[in-house]
Amino acid sequence: MQAFSYHNPSSVADAVAKSSADARFLAGGQSLLPSMKLGLAAPEALIDLNGLADLRQIKQEGDEIVIGAMATHAAVAASDAVAKAIPGLAYLAGHIGDRQVRNRGTIGGSLANNDPAACYPAAVLGLGATVVTNKRSIAGDDFFKGFYETALDAGEMITSVRFPIPKRSAYEKFRQPASRFSIVGVFVAQAKDGVRVAVTGAGPVVFRAKDIEAALAKDWSNTAAAAVKVSEAGLNSDLHGSAAYRAALIPVLAGRAVARA
Repeated sequence: MQAFSYHNPSSVADAVAKSSADARFLAGGQSLLPSMKLGLAAPEALIDLNGLADLRQIKQEGDEIVIGAMATHAAVAASDAVAKAIPGLAYLAGHIGDRQVRNRGTIGGSLANNDPAACYPAAVLGLGATVVTNKRSIAGDDFFKGFYETALDAGEMITSVRFPIPKRSAYEKFRQPASRFSIVGVFVAQAKDGVRVAVTGAGPVVFRAKDIEAALAKDWSNTAAAAVKVSEAGLNSDLHGSAAYRAALIPVLAGRAVARA
């Protein structure tokens, strides 16, 4: 690991002021620090956000759950507000990685990193959430751009995520047993504006399963979801599973999620 400067800002404004093209924001460090150790990332400066307590808040505002970017997975899973309003989101957070990861990793860090097998992107897309930064609000549908790519500009920092409270929702994933990342993960939600189904782990970036959404809009049942045939075109194929295997998993997990919801 190469030498780097370390900054401990006292506010969001201070953190943004210290940012540069060669600096990286440090949240939980669950992805960034291992990348630095392996030489895959070499920032000249780290801007540690762990001192910004106001970014850890979790609360309900009207018909939304608002989660600060520095809230850990464990905090989201243990939140009474989240468990009561969006139990599917609490379940998702409680099944990320292992206990150590859940107590260090943060929702903002996970979304900014946008690992193709991460769980939170499925919740953001599946619930139609809004990602709030120091500059603007970005609709979940516009946030995830590609493989480890988001709509964030250089120096832009996530401050919170606003999740609309659905009528019901649930998450199911088929996990890789060592890393516990999603080989395939499916988040389903039924809200006043319709049905949303988001899939993570199956492709290079999280995506909505429109055919399953259409089927569930007509018949909200596990059998309707499981009966949909999903194309393997564009899906990942690796040592954990072929594209065809992942395509077969998607409707199965969607059906299980509907049953859980």
